[in-house]
Formats: sequence, C-alpha cells, structure tokens
Amino acid sequence: MIQKSLFAIAFVLCMMLFPFASLAQDLPSDTVRVFYLGGQSNMDGYGYNKDLPNELLNTNEEVWIFHGNPVSDDLPGGGLGLWTPLMPGHGAGFSSDGKSNELSDRFGIELTLARRLQELCKGERIALVKYSRGGSSIDSLAAGTFGCWDPDFNGTTGMNQYDFFLKTVKNAMGTRDINGDGREDILVPAGIVWMQGESDASYTEEIASAYYANLKRLMDLVRAAFHSNDLPVVIGKISDSWNDPVDSKRWDHCELVQYAQEKYARTDGSAAIVRSTRYYKYSDPWHYDSEGYIDLGKQFAEVLYKLNH
Repeated sequence: MIQKSLFAIAFVLCMMLFPFASLAQDLPSDTVRVFYLGGQSNMDGYGYNKDLPNELLNTNEEVWIFHGNPVSDDLPGGGLGLWTPLMPGHGAGFSSDGKSNELSDRFGIELTLARRLQELCKGERIALVKYSRGGSSIDSLAAGTFGCWDPDFNGTTGMNQYDFFLKTVKNAMGTRDINGDGREDILVPAGIVWMQGESDASYTEEIASAYYANLKRLMDLVRAAFHSNDLPVVIGKISDSWNDPVDSKRWDHCELVQYAQEKYARTDGSAAIVRSTRYYKYSDPWHYDSEGYIDLGKQFAEVLYKLNH
C-alpha cells in the first residue's frame, strides 16, 4: 500500500510538472558565443575596481561569466563555479564554492573584453568562461608553489591547473540554461584568450626554450576540450617591468618565451598575438596597472573579432 501511495503521489507530481516541461521545450533555443580566458596572474587581473570608469562599474546583465575557482595543484575545489552576470570583482582574490561567488576588489580583462565584443558582435549573445591561476607555469619544473598546466603532471593527487581547467569547462558547458530564463542555451565556443608565460621565463634557459612546444601542446588540448581543432587563439605577449633589485630584469629568459609566443602566432593558422603589453605601466614588479587591463581587454576583443570574421 505504501508503495502504491508513493507511486500515486509521484504520478500526480509528474502530471503537474509535465505541462511546464512541455512549454519549456517549445521555447526557442538561444545561441551564445563562449570565450575562454586562461593563464596566470595577468589573466587573473590586478586592476583595482576603484579605478574603473563609471560605465564599467555596473553589472553587465547581457554578458554572463563562469569563473572557475582557482587553487594550487593537488588541492580540492578547483574549477567550481556558477554562471552569473558579469560585474567587477573577477580579478585576483576571486573564489567560488560552486554555490556562490566571493568577488574581490580587483578586475582583469573580462570587463572591457566583453564590452568591446558586444560592440563588434551586435545582436549576438556573449558569455565568458574563466580559469586562471596566478604564478602558474606550463612546465612542471617552473611551478613552484603556484601550480602547472602540464597534462602529464603526477603530483600527490594528480590534479593540477589543466585538470581544474577541464573541470571548469565541464561545469560551465554542461549548464543548459546559463541565465535562468527558461530557454535552453546553445553554447558555441568562439575563442581562447591566453595570458601566461612569465613563470616559464623566470627559471632556466631550458624551461624557457621548451615554451613553444609546451604552449602548442596545451593549446591543442584546450581546443580539444571545446571540441574545436581550429578554435581561434589569441596570445598576450609577456613583457618585463624592469623592476628587479638584482639586475633590473624581472623575467631572466623573457625573450625566449616572447619568441615562442610569436612563433606560435605565426605558425598556427588560427592564432594571433597582442603586443600592446610592452607599453603598459605596472602597479608592482609583476602586474600591469588598472589602465593596462582596461586596454588589454579591448585589444584582445579586436583580435578575436578579426579571427572570427
């Protein structure tokens, strides 16, 4: 009797919910162009929210972002997040437990990247997926305490930045309705933005010399995660603050990594590079100032648009 009663209740609930499910299925699907933002601290973003112009201080209700929780290798919680409207606070210090976001007082390229893409791609919906980790390298030998993106990483748990990136993408792209409007969203990968390389330039000549091969392999795998072998990739060229107490040079093998980045942009048919970083001022020896991040987002958007059209 108890089983029959439970079945009856379940049947009634099913019939009550069925009309709403049918209505949802009849709604048109929404197509969203998704851009992935990855790398290390200059992708995290060290701009101060207090420095933002008024037009960037408000929430952008038309652009949604999934920001994966950044943690060091082998730690739990990497890649957790949720879709929210884009607003300031997705810079260094951001965190997420998958249920709510802890916004920071910093921003990165995401604000002006999204705004400029909206201007260039009129009538198209745009969303961002972000996972980056300050100090992280591609080469495991340059990871230090920050983490690495080496797909062959064998740490304590076997989980590193590449794995947390995969979790971020799985969590983000597996969401059927990112803005909760009742319509299924069709998420279409549209580009990769990669700002990283400083850590690989700061250790040995051998590590820096391997950067091209490491970068190419990683970008191939990032593309594969989005199921697109020719997904546009835009590389941000690293620069040096020339603020080191020993010899002024912050990244000892910067030129080798810069050469590798230029080579990748030149030899990959769906890649390009942004070089404006050489003109930016710094807020500390490692990170651009607020004005730099505001401009860098625009530069990335311009190049992404050209690669997509």
